[in-house]
Amino acid sequence: MSQPIRFYHRNAIREITDAPVTRTVLQYLREDAHCTGTKEGCAEGDCGACTVVVGERNEAGGVSFKAVNACIQFLPTLDGKALYTVEDLRQPDGTLHPVQEAMVECHGSQCGFCTPGFVMSMWSLYEKHGHEHQCANRTVPSRDDISNALTGNLCRCTGYRPIVDAAVRMFEAPAPKAPVDIAALSAQLATIARDDTFHYEHKGQQFDAPRCVEALAQIKAAQPATRILAGSTDIGLWVTKQMRELGNIVYVGQIDALRRLETSADWIEIGAGVSVETAYGELAKHYPELTEMWKRFASLPIRNAGTLGGNIANGSPIGDSMPGLIALGARVTVRGGEIEREMALEDLYVAYQKKDMAEHEFVVGLKVPTRTGARANLQFRTYKLSKRFDSDISAVCAAFSFIPDGDLIREPRIAFGGMAATSKRAIHAEAVLRDAQWHEATAQAAMIALGNDYAPLSDMRATSNYRLEAAKNTLYRFWLETRPHNPLPKAALDVRAVLAAGALA
Repeated sequence: MSQPIRFYHRNAIREITDAPVTRTVLQYLREDAHCTGTKEGCAEGDCGACTVVVGERNEAGGVSFKAVNACIQFLPTLDGKALYTVEDLRQPDGTLHPVQEAMVECHGSQCGFCTPGFVMSMWSLYEKHGHEHQCANRTVPSRDDISNALTGNLCRCTGYRPIVDAAVRMFEAPAPKAPVDIAALSAQLATIARDDTFHYEHKGQQFDAPRCVEALAQIKAAQPATRILAGSTDIGLWVTKQMRELGNIVYVGQIDALRRLETSADWIEIGAGVSVETAYGELAKHYPELTEMWKRFASLPIRNAGTLGGNIANGSPIGDSMPGLIALGARVTVRGGEIEREMALEDLYVAYQKKDMAEHEFVVGLKVPTRTGARANLQFRTYKLSKRFDSDISAVCAAFSFIPDGDLIREPRIAFGGMAATSKRAIHAEAVLRDAQWHEATAQAAMIALGNDYAPLSDMRATSNYRLEAAKNTLYRFWLETRPHNPLPKAALDVRAVLAAGALA
């Protein structure tokens, strides 16, 4: 039997029983709830005009807030959560919230179309750093933190500086007259929490949100064609841009076991339901070299909604997570029915949009080795080349690693995105590096070997020639950043000698 979609919005619990399974949160807001402050700009999670904030009860009994794109989130995924829009910021006496007041004072709005989305991204940051202005644990974010929080919002009028100024100013303003009552909100959400699978139907299409991996496995085993939905940052576009029919959907966002993130001495274990933002936050603690990729991976609202497991399962050849994870030696676990199996991440990808997974199988999680033992001195870098710094798809994404043994290279791993039909290792270049001395001749020979590893395509982002030259240059950059302090004399830097030794054979 179909159950109503229940969520908290506008100071009340809402129940929806007659909305299409793929109705977006934005469509609900504008057409049903008549909350028209939230705008549609791109309908693909890129411009941020539709940014809203979703609240969920956390393990501590509080509520965690995150900014997401309403245009690509499906309404049933709100079940058990709280939804906040720009209309909720108005104070009881009609005055503006400090976030909005700061935008006015700093002239952060001109045409105004994008302003509600910016305001909600800023409000999410405001809540994250202490929802009450004078609370004991309140901290003020840096301008870098503010810029990161606004990566998902585009504005064609202001040039962003006054908006960033407003985000600084909002923490200096008096506290809001009616701050969010976290305890009361948590109590409200507790009343609509579900202990078992949430099942919703509309005109024959089904939406299930199980609470355990076993239930997910049963659903996929019984109906292998059921579409798995995680963050909706890709599948949402199938509906809004491609007008595709998705069939039945199983949503994994309520499975606690898939949202676990655990670190032991040897492994960082990341459940398939852990958000990209949370996963990279943990990975960057162990591999600070991932920090720039973390901040440049899409935008904060996309990282808040999207999951690392979903990015891996999607397997796009231009997915930014895979090259770095492959270079680190990550392993992925998939499950079908009651059977789990584990493999190297690069072995998951067979061909373009094809994976070593049966239709009823799904990604359970990922394991990334820690920097211990022989890996303590691991040399690792990852580089992203794109036309925009923030929120852009890579033309080339490169990742390199090896374990130094004196001046010798052990266990080299090179992976690229955007260079082939899958995220692919450079086996010829790795062969040049393996057990060789790490000097410029070796690096240049490996650069040449990349031509045997990849034959990239030309498209709207880059030409084939550009991609190959850029790939070679990133390898040379890796050499420059990790070369020994006492490089060999010029007489030893003979690329031809390395090639003649059969390193490319």
